[in-house]
Amino acid sequence: MSPGQTLHGVADRARLRLPQQAFDQGDCSALSKAYARLAVNHFWLRLSGFHDVNSLDNRDPKVLERFADIAGPILWKWFRPRVRGLDNIPDGGALYVCNHNGGFMTPDTWILAVSLTRERGVDDVPYALAHQVVMEAPLTNQMLPAMGAIAANPENAHRVFAAGRKVLVYPGGDLDAFRPSRDRGRVVFGPRRGYVRLALREGVPIIPVVSAGSHDVWWVVSDGRWLSRLLRTHRFLRTDVLPITVSVPWGLTVGAPPFLPLPVRIFIDVLKPIYFERSGPEAADDASYVEECHQRVLDAMQLALEQLTQDRRLIRQERLRAGLHRATHLLSRASHG
Repeated sequence: MSPGQTLHGVADRARLRLPQQAFDQGDCSALSKAYARLAVNHFWLRLSGFHDVNSLDNRDPKVLERFADIAGPILWKWFRPRVRGLDNIPDGGALYVCNHNGGFMTPDTWILAVSLTRERGVDDVPYALAHQVVMEAPLTNQMLPAMGAIAANPENAHRVFAAGRKVLVYPGGDLDAFRPSRDRGRVVFGPRRGYVRLALREGVPIIPVVSAGSHDVWWVVSDGRWLSRLLRTHRFLRTDVLPITVSVPWGLTVGAPPFLPLPVRIFIDVLKPIYFERSGPEAADDASYVEECHQRVLDAMQLALEQLTQDRRLIRQERLRAGLHRATHLLSRASHG
């Protein structure tokens, strides 16, 4: 099959009309434009076919690599992230357990994915267990599965672990992602212990991942649990919160529409994996042991979050002192001039 025939075959699948006259006459300009349109359409065509929120086959390593190449420089310019501890990640199956920040925008998720792709390769980029509502939304349903997101349920996680791969979870879910900004320095998991039972049942270690700064991309006045109960929005949104937020460009808003994150600095630490002495269904059904394991994970993550918060505070203070020093020096030079 000739290159022209191959191109026309892909174009047919993308429903893109190519200029046959340009092929016949060798019109380089027209052909260049056609190839460019085809490349864009073909990329989105691949994403738009991914609708099964439970399939592991949707994930495309090339999409992850493209994302790292395109989004990485933007994320690093905007958030100036510091990511440490990637060498703590063990081989084989494991459960990344993360604190959740910034609502649905969750910039630390993308920063971690880019860092893992760059430093460890796409095999160590986890399959993310995502909320069913997010996975079924029209736009995210077209994009997230190609990057390895699947619907959050134990069966999907089991299939990932059985393949020797890694899973990422946010145990706090909406309670953590939409916690009030006054609680930005807390890891909020609430009563949820399913992540511990999952790790015990599957016999995999937990890799705690802690992020500081990414909840400062907006301001959460209230998580709106009282409002959700009042309006009974949990019945159709499948979430217990209805946050009241302040963000760019929307200002004061009820709900969490897409927004422009503030350019704050984000620090991420990947902690050493936590291995549990017991595993299997019996350990997962032991409520007291599950609570003990949960407290071990939560304590480690809370301590790390407090340290990262302190690091960010010290850096801000250092930058402020440096700025004041420069301003004083300039004023001194001006007065003597």
